[in-house]
Amino acid sequence: MSDVLVLERPAGFANVTRDYLELSKSRIVMMVLITTAAGYFFAAQHVDWLLLLNTLLGTALVAAGTNALNQYAERDYDAKMRRTRLRPLPDGRISPRAALVFSVAISIIGTLYLGMAVNWLTAALGAFTLISYIFIYTPLKRVSTICTLIGAIPGAIPPLMGWTAATGILGTGGWIIFGILFFWQLPHFMAISWMYRDDYARGGFAMLAVRDDDGRTTARHAVFYSFALLTVSVLPPMFGLTTFVYLAGAVLAGGALTFASFAFLSARTPVRARRLFMASNIYLVVMMALLVLA
Repeated sequence: MSDVLVLERPAGFANVTRDYLELSKSRIVMMVLITTAAGYFFAAQHVDWLLLLNTLLGTALVAAGTNALNQYAERDYDAKMRRTRLRPLPDGRISPRAALVFSVAISIIGTLYLGMAVNWLTAALGAFTLISYIFIYTPLKRVSTICTLIGAIPGAIPPLMGWTAATGILGTGGWIIFGILFFWQLPHFMAISWMYRDDYARGGFAMLAVRDDDGRTTARHAVFYSFALLTVSVLPPMFGLTTFVYLAGAVLAGGALTFASFAFLSARTPVRARRLFMASNIYLVVMMALLVLA
């Protein structure tokens, strides 16, 4: 009997750990950390590895707390959608009270950690991200299609946090990388929202794709914001922040994403939407690498 108990404990711990990682949306946190690190490397004259580590740790806690609070706020709506009904809260694997305590605790710890170990400007940006995402974007998702545009603001702040961690100030380069992430999210999410439009409708979310019968408006938005992204992405060399190699890469990557948006416009199918989604993911990785290396 004792052997059975010993074998069961790690499995139970592993399940709980997995549930809290899912509550925190660990894959999204990883994406946040990649963009934060890119913002830091983009700004840093020399790399302080301890400062970078502290920045990433604090940012990870705030991002995880924000994601968990979002799932807490939307648990009843998640229960109505196929792709989210098995998340820890609607599935009952984590109680609402436990989720709330966990998310608030790590959010506060992360913000204070950023303030004390990095700087208070970076901490303030992290706090603004959480507040705007939870108290503005999250409720707006059930009210107006403008929610996607508003939600792109907190989503674009992590690389700016990397910049302020390295420099201690808001600067031109920081705002440019903020702009890149801001406009990148829009074609990316237009693709996601079209892929899951029926699910979003079941959840009662006021996404553009839900109210767009043939997808033409959704696709036009993807094309428009892809052009805007391409325009912003070529700015760094104009301010002496990157090289010609970056410029060539940014134009090629932006052109490829714009092509995928046009392909989605020509045929608003799930396959074309998924291709745009995948193209946007590849674009983000390429651009972050270019900002760091070129």
